[in-house]
Amino acid sequence: MTYGSRNFRGVFLLGLFLLIYPVCVRAQFMGRQTGCYNSEIVANPNRPTVANPADITQYGVLELEYGWDRGWLGAGARQSDLVGLLKFGLLCDVELRWNTTNLIALNDEDGNRHGFGDNWFGPQVRIYRQTAHVPSLAFSYAFKVSTASTHKGLGSGHFDHQFTFLASKDLVGTHFDFNASSFLIGRDNASGFDRNFQFNLALSHPLKSKLAVTGEFYGNTELNADTPGFASMLWALTYAISPRLVIDGGIETGLTPGTPQKRVFAGLTYSIANIYSAVKHRRPANGNSKPPDSRR
Repeated sequence: MTYGSRNFRGVFLLGLFLLIYPVCVRAQFMGRQTGCYNSEIVANPNRPTVANPADITQYGVLELEYGWDRGWLGAGARQSDLVGLLKFGLLCDVELRWNTTNLIALNDEDGNRHGFGDNWFGPQVRIYRQTAHVPSLAFSYAFKVSTASTHKGLGSGHFDHQFTFLASKDLVGTHFDFNASSFLIGRDNASGFDRNFQFNLALSHPLKSKLAVTGEFYGNTELNADTPGFASMLWALTYAISPRLVIDGGIETGLTPGTPQKRVFAGLTYSIANIYSAVKHRRPANGNSKPPDSRR
C-alpha cells in the first residue's frame, strides 16, 4: 500500500468519525431538539452551484452529494475531477460537512498525472430561518487537510481556511443563494497566509414538474501576484427523481481572462437516511439496551 493510499484512508476514517461520532454522543440529547423532525426526508442540494444554501440538511439526516466534472484550462490543458460532499444535520441549525476530491486527473504541458485531491472539514450554523421579509442566514467555517500530491503538482501541501456568510431567500417563485467567503491560503516558501474573497449569487427556478434551471455568477478577488482575480458563470438543469434524489448537469464558462475556458459537470444529491430516527426506533421502549430475561 502506498503512502498516498494510506493517507487517504486515514482522512476517510477521520471524516467518517467526525460525522458519525456525534450521533452516539448526542443520542440522549435527541428528544430535546423540539420541532426539528420532518415527516418526509427531502434532499437539500448544494450542487450544482459553487454557492451553498443558508438552510442546512434536515435534522439527523445523512446526505451525500457526488459528481464528475471536466474543465478545459487553456493552452491545451484539461482537468477532470470526482468530487463528493457528505453532510450531517447534527442539530436543528447545525450541519457538519466533509468535502472530498476522490480523484484528480490533470493533463497539461507537464504530462498526465492523477491522484487523490484535498479534503475540507467544517460546520455550517444557521442563525436565522427565512421569514416573509428576511432571508435565511448562516455562517460556515472549513479547513483543508492537504492530501493531494505536491510531487505531482495536484495540491499545495498547505492547510487553508474558509470563512463564509450565507443568505438564502425565495422571491416570486425563484430561490436565491448569496455567499461571501474569505480564504486564507498558505504561502509557498513563506510563513503566514495570502487572503482573497469570493462572492456568489445563484438562482434556481422551476420549469416544469420536477425540472428546474439553475444559474450562478461568481468571482474571486486577487490572491497574489501569481493568482489574479476572475469572474465566471454557470448554468445547469436539475431533476428531482424523488424528494430524496436530485440529479444535475450543466456547463460553466469563464467571463474574464485567467479562468477555465469551459467546464462541464454532472452529479447527484441523495438523502441516505435519518440516523436519529433509526437509532431512536431501535432503542427498546424501556430504554434498556438488552431485552428482558425471559427466564425470570
